[in-house]
Amino acid sequence: MTNVLVTLTLPPAIGERYANHLRNAFPQLTVNLVDHHTKVDPFIENAEVLVTFGPMMDNRVFTKAKALKWVQALGSGVDGIADQPAFRDEIILTNIRGIHGAPVAEAAIAAMLSMARDIPRSVRNQDAMAWERWPSRVLAGKTAVIIGVGLIAEALAPLCKSFGMTVIGVTGAPRALPGFDELAPSSDLLKTLERADHVILLAPHTPKNHRMIDGAAFASMKRGVFFTNLARGGLVDEDALISALLDGRVGAAALDVFDREPLPADHPFFKMKNVLVTAHLGGFFVEYPDMAIPIVEENMRRFLAGDFAHMINLVKMQELK
Repeated sequence: MTNVLVTLTLPPAIGERYANHLRNAFPQLTVNLVDHHTKVDPFIENAEVLVTFGPMMDNRVFTKAKALKWVQALGSGVDGIADQPAFRDEIILTNIRGIHGAPVAEAAIAAMLSMARDIPRSVRNQDAMAWERWPSRVLAGKTAVIIGVGLIAEALAPLCKSFGMTVIGVTGAPRALPGFDELAPSSDLLKTLERADHVILLAPHTPKNHRMIDGAAFASMKRGVFFTNLARGGLVDEDALISALLDGRVGAAALDVFDREPLPADHPFFKMKNVLVTAHLGGFFVEYPDMAIPIVEENMRRFLAGDFAHMINLVKMQELK
């Protein structure tokens, strides 16, 4: 009997959907479900498989997971899992890739429009029953700099072009891609940021690019730039961002990810009127389980058959170092 632990801090019906699907598809499994990493203790020592999202993990889980053989990350990012000190290199790690393009690209457009039109200000005025008018900014004719050119950026670039924007990608692997007017190497980041009206951060978080958007990066941006982070909080020096927001270097920021999640209630971002805070919602959409569960099921089938080499979306640990 293989023991599986599903750890998901999500609405209960979503966690139950993953757990029940595995129970029904594989009656030979013992599947347990908890809604927070602090509740794993009754199950984690015997768990051979863990199904979770990286931001929902803690190092103590892997310290106690003596029998763990495989982790199925339900997101594309594996930070929070692979970078935990107690995570062992021999543990198989797989993720979910290829389903985030449309939802996260749409989230980026929503963020850019919200900042350009100051939608949060309108919502505050509606709550206060106040009538106030101001001119909006448009996306047409502006330059979007997208940092991190993967599947999400490839979905976002054509959307930006449809609004009449110039689109520049910053990547470690420059190549010709549809939707981009230009692709710049990562070594030219600061020079490229000088041209941005909107900066959209989509890069994966690795030790090499931890806090890649720091004080120098913000200083290189034109005054009033709009900044969107839909990647990972660890990519950004939050203190430097707060300073840039306070002095007007950054006109507004739409932030979906943070150094600490959930964002502490006393964090300055919550009270800043030029910051739009969303709770890591960019890739969270109604149809997500419909697209993720078939990958999890097929990986479980291959894992139980001992076909580890052909599991879907195997993560190569050496590439994360």
